[in-house]
Amino acid sequence: MRLPPVLLAALLMLPGVSCRTERRATDSAPVEGYEVLASWPHDPQAFTQGLVYHQGHLYEGTGLNGQSSLREVELETGRVLRRVNLESQYFGEGLALHGDKLYQLTWRSNVGFIYDVKTFTPVGRFSYDTEGWGLTSDGSSLILSDGTSVLRFLDPTTFKVQRTLKVTDAGREVSRLNELEYIHGEIYANQWGSDFIARIDPATGHLKAWIDLSGLLPPAQRTGNEDVLNGIAYDEANNRLLVTGKNWSRLFALRAVAR
Repeated sequence: MRLPPVLLAALLMLPGVSCRTERRATDSAPVEGYEVLASWPHDPQAFTQGLVYHQGHLYEGTGLNGQSSLREVELETGRVLRRVNLESQYFGEGLALHGDKLYQLTWRSNVGFIYDVKTFTPVGRFSYDTEGWGLTSDGSSLILSDGTSVLRFLDPTTFKVQRTLKVTDAGREVSRLNELEYIHGEIYANQWGSDFIARIDPATGHLKAWIDLSGLLPPAQRTGNEDVLNGIAYDEANNRLLVTGKNWSRLFALRAVAR
């Protein structure tokens, strides 16, 4: 859809609304491109919500009522090695590793689940008073997104909100923040409904850059059932991002490159 310039300008003044195809101001965050390093099969039935990679193990949280799960996946083949299904009333969302436990959100049930990372044994639950979208850990706090421009830092023991962080780009709020990953002192966030990943300063909330992943999944690798780009993990040993999408048939390793 293409809007008249006057209407587009008015729309972009609304909080949380952005158009990444045009730079709005000289102080807006720069836009980076990407280089694909490798790709592997991914379960096209997986409605990917959260992605974590740690010491050679890939963990994935999936969504939709009746289809939500926690999985360990073999990176090179996409084969599911272990799986725990959520009860059908829960819509699984973001996933994070903190210490030796995996934490999985649900969308509107205000409850999250905790698992032992080695055994996938459920070891607890926690609650929060907003929607659950994305989750990551900076090593001391769990960081939660709820689809707005605000991130919440949670105490990983009590789950009380330690602080909140409003995300902005050139003074404008950046909303629809979804799946999160903490990488080298920055928060990476999928922006739901777009092909962009935001790189966020966790101290100020200011955007440091956008990564434009437009065209990542080629037409030849599409099945027709794909949903949006979603899922960010970091392979520290090889310094590469692992990304996929909801019901995508491929998972990609890539790195951001300057334009």
